[in-house]
Amino acid sequence: MESPFQNRLNGHIPEPTMPFRHDKPIAFFDIESTGVNVRTDRIIDLAIVILHPDGTREQHTFRLNPEIPISPDASVVHGIYDADVKDSPTFKTKANEIDKVLTGCDFGGYNIVRYDIPMLAEEFMRVGVPFSIEGRRLIDAQKLFYRQEPRTLSAALKFYCGLEHEGAHGALADVEATIRVLKGQYKKYTDLPAEIGALHEYCNPHDPSLVDSGGKLKWSGGEVLVNFGLNHGKKLRDLAASDKGKGFLRWMINKDFPRDTQDIIRNALDGRYPEPPAAKQEGVQGVQETQ
Repeated sequence: MESPFQNRLNGHIPEPTMPFRHDKPIAFFDIESTGVNVRTDRIIDLAIVILHPDGTREQHTFRLNPEIPISPDASVVHGIYDADVKDSPTFKTKANEIDKVLTGCDFGGYNIVRYDIPMLAEEFMRVGVPFSIEGRRLIDAQKLFYRQEPRTLSAALKFYCGLEHEGAHGALADVEATIRVLKGQYKKYTDLPAEIGALHEYCNPHDPSLVDSGGKLKWSGGEVLVNFGLNHGKKLRDLAASDKGKGFLRWMINKDFPRDTQDIIRNALDGRYPEPPAAKQEGVQGVQETQ
């Protein structure tokens, strides 16, 4: 089966040369994975396009068996399911080949500094293959985007209204600037909602997979899972049933987590759990008692 990366690249082949000088090949790469935790999730698709200083290019794609289940939420995003990778090679069997492809290259990509490079480093470390970014130059298009298009109120006032922000960081001046920016946005984007309720939903889209306001707990398969840290992906029900897990949950109660998160944790320690979203839609009220 052809990789999503191959589909993407076949649909739009970039120019073979870059608009800046480079004396080493640049390996632009992107990862699809079992989830978003760079420490515990695994790579299932890795695409690498190497641009050489002479304008030539190489393309490499790796479909991998992560040896752990793919999160249903991740599958919805990238369209890759457990059955698609069950017969694929593991990262361990391909690690030396991937390392060889990347040898001598600088790195490029979008958000690679925060996501792709740390995840790749974890995979290499897990299988005992040395990997380092020391001496490599990193080109991150996301960082360029944010540097060139700053997300400050002053920049917004300049962009939408063509005005300098006099008195920046004074409370009243900032409020007045915000009102001007909002009006300017409505002039520029004609498809913005015309009613405040719809505008609220546009600004604050609801994620039905989240259980609490802080996103520390999420729904998956009708179960509440921890959505951060070393216990990421573990069922709340399982944690509440073990001594070690109870210690972690009590730690959450004593830390500065949102009140609704702590209430859910307290209920779990008492054997009570939220109803899954589907049950709520059917009009089932209250909390689910343990059997």
